[in-house]
Amino acid sequence: MNSFQYGEVSDSLIMRTDTAIYAGSAQRVENFLVMAEGSVKKRFGLRYAASYNLTYDASNPNKSHLTHFIYDDNEQYVVSIEHQKLRFFRLVNSTTTSLVDTVTADTSNAALPFDQDYLSQITTAQYGDVLFVCHPLFAPRVITRTSLTNFDVSTFTFDSRADGKQIYQPYNSFQNQAVTLDPSKVSGDGATLTTSVAYWDLTGSATNGNYTSSKHVGVTIRYHESDIEIVSVQSATQATGNIVSPLEVRLAVIDPLRTTAGSALVEVTHIAHGFAGGEAITIVGATAIGGINTSNINGARTISSTIIDDNTYTYTAGGDASSAIDGGGNVKIGTHAPTRGWSEQSYSAKRGYPAAITFHENRLVFGGTLAEPDTLWMSKIGQFFNFDVGAADDIDAIFLTAATGEVNEIRYLVSNRDLQVFTASNELYVPTYLNQAITPTNAQIRKQTPFGAEFVEPVSIDGATIFVQHGGKSIREYLYTDTEDAYTATSVSTLSSHLIDNPASMAVVHGGFELPDSYAFFVRVGGEAAIFSSNRAEKRASWTRVTTKGRFAGVVALRNRLFVNVYDEYNKLQLCEFSGDVGLDMYLFKAVSNNLVDVSDLYTNTQVVDVVVTNGTVESHLGSFTVNSANKVDLTAYAGHGFTHAYVGKKFTAKIVTNPIDVNAASGPQTGNVRGVSSVILDLKNARSLKVNGRTFSSLSGFNGKKEVRVLGYSRDPQITIEQTDPLPLQVNGLIAELII
Repeated sequence: MNSFQYGEVSDSLIMRTDTAIYAGSAQRVENFLVMAEGSVKKRFGLRYAASYNLTYDASNPNKSHLTHFIYDDNEQYVVSIEHQKLRFFRLVNSTTTSLVDTVTADTSNAALPFDQDYLSQITTAQYGDVLFVCHPLFAPRVITRTSLTNFDVSTFTFDSRADGKQIYQPYNSFQNQAVTLDPSKVSGDGATLTTSVAYWDLTGSATNGNYTSSKHVGVTIRYHESDIEIVSVQSATQATGNIVSPLEVRLAVIDPLRTTAGSALVEVTHIAHGFAGGEAITIVGATAIGGINTSNINGARTISSTIIDDNTYTYTAGGDASSAIDGGGNVKIGTHAPTRGWSEQSYSAKRGYPAAITFHENRLVFGGTLAEPDTLWMSKIGQFFNFDVGAADDIDAIFLTAATGEVNEIRYLVSNRDLQVFTASNELYVPTYLNQAITPTNAQIRKQTPFGAEFVEPVSIDGATIFVQHGGKSIREYLYTDTEDAYTATSVSTLSSHLIDNPASMAVVHGGFELPDSYAFFVRVGGEAAIFSSNRAEKRASWTRVTTKGRFAGVVALRNRLFVNVYDEYNKLQLCEFSGDVGLDMYLFKAVSNNLVDVSDLYTNTQVVDVVVTNGTVESHLGSFTVNSANKVDLTAYAGHGFTHAYVGKKFTAKIVTNPIDVNAASGPQTGNVRGVSSVILDLKNARSLKVNGRTFSSLSGFNGKKEVRVLGYSRDPQITIEQTDPLPLQVNGLIAELII
């Protein structure tokens, strides 16, 4: 076995002795990393970083959702999103992580809306000193870093017009196209708003004629281009609102009026006007046209009884025209007549809030609400709080709906070569054209693959975006291929499907574990974990399993550093970092003072720990110790050995169990025949101790190079087990086995 480049594979591959994968993999690769060369190296230990004072609860194990906040190389934070709480851990240096701030209320002193029931569904996106947090059940929150050690939380607020009369937020017509809205007046507070069918939310019961708990209270309704704020709801067809700006609309067409010679009838081009015949309107700002002066063109008028079409109607002016002509200039129509041209703000307690968020091409992008699950909203370029669609200029906001024939519930957005859209049922994307930015006139959503994504945030690795397929049984990589001229979503977990069982979170660390490769770390619902590495250039992908004394509960990467939440064997939740080539988890690195090591940061009286001591160059495992009543470890028995510091924690086992050793002999494959392994030659590096098929070997100087081990036993499936329980380094480059047939 020249390498273990394919890592741990399913036992379903046990008969595929004819493949190169069989010879480069094993049935179990536990607590090892697969290196670029194909060797396997014992994983780093877990350095204790901080405690949460939270205890494991089987009914709700996900008590912390981890994300990152990176301002620059010197200002990086692990952010823990918890039930109505945020904690910020600053990476002070390479070995110290410190809790710098805890936030439980926003700038309005309101409780944070994060609920433990849906922490795993929260999405985030960062820009500079600001982190945005989204979920369909609460308005987006804005986390702002106000100093090196302080953060504020506020509710996302859209930009508004300078006079405050219009909010630049998304709107949508949730009603049937034929439903009309009839305001009782043109301006002022207390306008009665009547709909032609039941529309208003009646949550709760009526008090003094008002539904005080209605989810429409506080919502903005847009009547053509004017805003009305709902202040109360009286019935399913009646609400009361304050008119923010007079009810009028600027016609989109320049010179929208047309006269007919010898007639007072004026034709108006008014796109999607929504009016019925006989309604009262006010013409504002029109210039003289066709011989009719401004006073006879403008003013209070009545729409003719017969509407021409959805975009055109007529009214009678104050005088006859002398010629047929188009004109009028920039015209506004003022009215409070019933209309179908009205809409409601897209984000609210009634309609839900964005589920997904990212930044793409200098736009803030929201995706999917409860009422509009397959819609994307992109801000104006460089104006992240402004979603005004304007006149569809290149910089204006963009609204897109994935009209693919089925509703695609958007869960995640990833900014990669294109804007990638992951939904519950399909994978989509918004293409970026060569040398062209996405604009309102070229933006489109394209459907690609039909797998769907689980509630685990997709991440980029080795040029692809990996995601957990809906159902949690497969990991796929979303990758654009020139041969297909489209995105594909190939499974990268097929050979190791047994390691994929409902992943709860994942993160990718680039250049982590002091190795040049990128590794994806997956935490499974049951608390175990797996590591995936990819080398597309060599067509190699590998999986290994990761175990600890306790259970993993979350993961986040900050560039080349990987942090995990771990419930220790005492069921306490700890924040730890993979750090240091020492085989201890939840370890403390402490100075030895008077032969004592203070472990009170994490361990208490009667708890059993393992100790590795060092003098700065050489490390030695002293064995297991019981913490004394002063919460210290007493090393008096080893006084005078010259060590200055100690690693104190819980040791873990690293293990390799090979596939059954097989060979193609002159008589053919020996698969299934009784055969034995008489000796094994291991190629090792810095291996201080190990077991091979139960035989223990150790060396203070470490094994480097070839090491021959004699073993005995016959079996139809002879295997070699390489194991290390001591908290010391181990690297296995490959092995040669002598098979007896």
